[in-house]
Amino acid sequence: MKILRSIADLKSIPGPVVLVAGTFDGLHLGHHALIHAAMDKAERIVGTPVVMTFDRHPASVTRPALAPRLLTSNKTKLALLERMGVPVVLLLEFNPLLASVSAEEFIRGFPASLHEICVGSQWSFGHRGAGNVTLLKQLGDDLGFAVTSIAPVEVEGKPISSTRIRTAIANGNFAEASACLGRCFILIGEVVRGAGIGATIGFPTANIESAGMQLPPDGVYAVRVHRDKMILNGVANIGLRPTLDSLAPYRTVEVHLFDFSELLTGQELAIEFIEYLRGEEKFPNLAALTAQIAKDCERARSVLIPKN
Repeated sequence: MKILRSIADLKSIPGPVVLVAGTFDGLHLGHHALIHAAMDKAERIVGTPVVMTFDRHPASVTRPALAPRLLTSNKTKLALLERMGVPVVLLLEFNPLLASVSAEEFIRGFPASLHEICVGSQWSFGHRGAGNVTLLKQLGDDLGFAVTSIAPVEVEGKPISSTRIRTAIANGNFAEASACLGRCFILIGEVVRGAGIGATIGFPTANIESAGMQLPPDGVYAVRVHRDKMILNGVANIGLRPTLDSLAPYRTVEVHLFDFSELLTGQELAIEFIEYLRGEEKFPNLAALTAQIAKDCERARSVLIPKN
């Protein structure tokens, strides 16, 4: 998969170009429908489908205090697009300069090889999101490209959206999130160095970098962890670690893997949440915490590795 970094780079792509545009956070079933529609159109005209997206959520620049938590990192989003068979991604840096470009100026910047733009029916673009599908079609008539807008895909009678999925995850409704995603909800992150307290009490943990990501509710979970082609069982804790005097002033994700002792720092893990075990608690001391973790592990093993 080829990754472009500027609109000008599109001139290097064999035309006609069918562009599909969006933030694509989560790459849910609605996004899949839109991207596959663009890929089908490109195939029919012997053109090149190009997915245009951004290196961060636009709201993180235009209204940072209200920016949503992410469902997928850039790395994960690109990996999913490649798995879909997308040949070219136009990954634009969303910065204050790009945010200031008017809707019309933004579209007029595309090369003449642009044949068609496919977007969701609610897509907005340009400064303050002033551009919409109506304006896009007007510009298409003027500049000679077609526009296709696709209505939201529905699951259980309600439109799929990244916002809906974030809400489901925040509420611990993994079934709804997975139904909208078209795959299991999995939290993916790099293992970073922690304080090492888990190892001192017999339960070493992998600390997952999760800044900016949408997390499930605080608590302890039975999890399956995907590492390359390995699937490992374990328990995960999400929260503020109150027993440790809130050493982290932010929510953390820690995973203890059963029967596993390799160092994982710097590696990427994918966490699949199987069952909620209990809420996060503050224990009177480390001994009480250690005893509870042992019980959590026993219960998680019974969930993940049931006896015949």
